[in-house]
Amino acid sequence: MKKTKIGLITLVCITIALIITLLKEFDIVSIADNVMIAVRWVSAIVLIAYALSKRNLTTWILVAMLLGVFVGVDFPNVAAALHPLSKGFIKLVKTIVGPILFGTLVYGIAGHSDLKQVGRMAWKSMLYFFCATSCAIFIGLAVINITHAGVGVDIKKMPQQQLPTAKVVDAELEALPENVHGIYKFSHFFYELFPENVVKSMYENKVLQIVVFSVLFGIGLALVEEKKRKPLVDFAESLSEVMFKFTNLIMYFAPIGVGAAMAYTVGHLGVDILKNLFMLLGSLYIALIVFVLVVFVPIMLVLKISIKKFIQAVKEPVSIAFATTSSDAALPKAISNMEKFGVPRKIVSFVIPTGYSFNLDGTSLYLSLASIFVAQAAGMHLGIGQQLAIAFTLMITSKGVAAVPRASLIVLIATAEQFGLPVFIIAAILGIDELMDMARTSVNVIGNCLATVVVAKWEGEFDDNASKNFIAD
Repeated sequence: MKKTKIGLITLVCITIALIITLLKEFDIVSIADNVMIAVRWVSAIVLIAYALSKRNLTTWILVAMLLGVFVGVDFPNVAAALHPLSKGFIKLVKTIVGPILFGTLVYGIAGHSDLKQVGRMAWKSMLYFFCATSCAIFIGLAVINITHAGVGVDIKKMPQQQLPTAKVVDAELEALPENVHGIYKFSHFFYELFPENVVKSMYENKVLQIVVFSVLFGIGLALVEEKKRKPLVDFAESLSEVMFKFTNLIMYFAPIGVGAAMAYTVGHLGVDILKNLFMLLGSLYIALIVFVLVVFVPIMLVLKISIKKFIQAVKEPVSIAFATTSSDAALPKAISNMEKFGVPRKIVSFVIPTGYSFNLDGTSLYLSLASIFVAQAAGMHLGIGQQLAIAFTLMITSKGVAAVPRASLIVLIATAEQFGLPVFIIAAILGIDELMDMARTSVNVIGNCLATVVVAKWEGEFDDNASKNFIAD
């Protein structure tokens, strides 16, 4: 009863604070800045009291995100100084990625010795990834063509920042005639899949290379006789169990890391950045919501997945991804929660890491939407054929996007150059890219979590009872 009262008081206070904020922002009522500061920090106290009563990690993460916003608005210099905390949290999480992938994949493959299932999971995952990212790309194209967000944009008023380098000069590629460049790039993509040194791959956090090594190691181990296989299988099982416990320990630091990340974002961008390029930002969020409702929800309904329980399972990794703009930061918790949700470890540990390179739904949607926005802002009219050519190009190039903050900008720049779009406009998008990255990274994580359930259902190994009884930590 006490918790219910605290929850009700919190809801009332936050609603009043939100109404006051909207009245101030839209100049409906003149409110002094000091009053707004008081409103924010009274809300902060109420939120902290609510989090203390709930004693729930997810609640603390969400509350920390809001507190980060308040710090960013009122104390931007302090917010900027907190940035090392968010970077430290991501660095800490990345220490888990390599060992947890190696342990879970090797145990999943060698522990069951079912190599045919590995092959089945691979083609089923790739088929699902291709369909999901294709839908995302076309929804992005549809929304930007409806909203015309780039039409009439005054480029001069956009924030200007230095662009990252689109590509590193490849001497071998430059030496080849242009008609075979596509073949070289395609074969080079496969070259990048294989690690020359797995320790180096773990150090550089190249997820797909770790996956390839772990799968090959697991297959090799599965082919060894039982007596020699068992010690390494037991080691892999123990390693994965330890890393899951390690993840639980690190997650206690998540509210601090997430709050610091949000404070830094608001502090160095400022809330006024939301008013610039609002149509592009709004178009992206609308497109991502449409994608979730039109693609993810029907999949869950058809497969009879409890939407409520699925939301409970993904809300913690998604909130981490949203605040840190890094899929990697959410990976350990996503693997852990989907296993509790009823997906066998061998499937979860294969599908999610693979999806981090091949199933970036939010990023694919963003790339298609942003490409057409650049053309619209430049006053260029692209026909259906040209837009489809961009879409098919993105279907391939988006598969190589690393699951790190703003790596998609590199692909966007390369695509713009390939189709003759003015690259300088992308510099303006950088001003709000972090805000867009939050949303697209969150959808990436949701998409990969759902993919594990789809493959598990397809394999007939999904535990419906575990999903119905799922309780978040």
